[in-house]
Amino acid sequence: MEVPVEELKKEFQIGIIGFGDMGRLYAERFSQAGWIVNVCDRKENFETVKERCEGTNINALQDGFEVSRKSDYILYSVESEYLDRIVGMYGPATKVGSIVGGQSSCKSPEIRAFEKYLPKDVEIISCHSMHGPRVNPQSQPLVIIRHRAKDRSFEIVKEILSCLQSSVVFLTAEEHDRITADTQAVTHAAFLAMGMAWRANNQYPWDINRWCGGIENIKMNLSMRIYSSKWHVYAGLAILNPDARKQIKQYATSVTELFKLAISGKAQEFENRVRNAGKFVFGEENNGASSGLLLSDELLDQYSISNVPNDKSVGNSHLSILAIVDSWWKLGIHPQKHMICSTPLFRLWVGVSEYVFCNPDLLTSCIYTATKHNEFCPDDLEFVLSARSWSEHVEQGDFENYKKQFVKIQDYFRPRFEEATKVGNAMIKKLLENLKRTA
Repeated sequence: MEVPVEELKKEFQIGIIGFGDMGRLYAERFSQAGWIVNVCDRKENFETVKERCEGTNINALQDGFEVSRKSDYILYSVESEYLDRIVGMYGPATKVGSIVGGQSSCKSPEIRAFEKYLPKDVEIISCHSMHGPRVNPQSQPLVIIRHRAKDRSFEIVKEILSCLQSSVVFLTAEEHDRITADTQAVTHAAFLAMGMAWRANNQYPWDINRWCGGIENIKMNLSMRIYSSKWHVYAGLAILNPDARKQIKQYATSVTELFKLAISGKAQEFENRVRNAGKFVFGEENNGASSGLLLSDELLDQYSISNVPNDKSVGNSHLSILAIVDSWWKLGIHPQKHMICSTPLFRLWVGVSEYVFCNPDLLTSCIYTATKHNEFCPDDLEFVLSARSWSEHVEQGDFENYKKQFVKIQDYFRPRFEEATKVGNAMIKKLLENLKRTA
């Protein structure tokens, strides 16, 4: 860069509008790297934000007008549902010649809002960390979108974001939204449906032996991880991204069609469909062979939040996993192609899916349980209803009912969030290390 970084840090100011979990993570990282950081949140939260910033180099300002007038690089870290309105409010006040970006998970509407409300002399460079606020950003994918910017501004933004120590991927807004849908939409739908089905059955899965051990620990921990987060993180991606809507609808369709085949005596048709999906997603040469991933029941048993004995004799159709591979097949998605900008949850879900489909005995057991073991049908039925319910909310673009449904389930599981988060963090760290070694 023309100006040495240390000299630039003395005068260049970063502004963050929205001091939620991700806004706070970015603010703290930028401040620790020596940048001047200005932040704001809703006006009623000013005193809280000010208190959180005490003892740091982060400046708490009254509102987005102050942040926009003072800052040279401004990041909007707000809920996707309200982004257009908030950019419309503060965008016209943006400092002359500054750079603006956002952290939302759906970039096309974000870019449209910037183009609509920002002065023409403002440059646009956006970003998206492909992980949640509780994950260390080091080595995690970070997407940077250069939409409208000079070379010098682009270099400055890359330097600012380098303090996150993430693995940077450069995409357009359209490429980002397509890949984000491929790597997040169906994954989130699966775990949301699990939680809803357990609540509908008035079940805490860790108290029932059919959900103990191995893969079940991943299902429980990751489902609890999603429900312990904020609803809008998932609603924005699902509802505002057209590709995500299509994929969530396909997932609900795959779940429904597989279940109908299973209960209507069409066992051979069910098996053929499942195995064909596995061949498409994981390759002909891998079907029925070892996946090479270091996932095992012995490893996953270490990360249980269950207090009941592990009964290995209890079968499970793993309909959620069979359907996710089926939906990838129907959508023509090869998930391995998107690993470079995928979330930790997605990488684990791909690993688990491959583990099931490339383990001949386990896959055969899933098919047998789904088609011959009537005891598990009531649980699968609730899962079908749950997957369809989430899909309908997304299809209708219904933020309010999405929120109501999410919060109701969240409240049901809340007592176990603290324990599940600790166990889940340890599990994710270990499993991602294993997946990385086998990549």
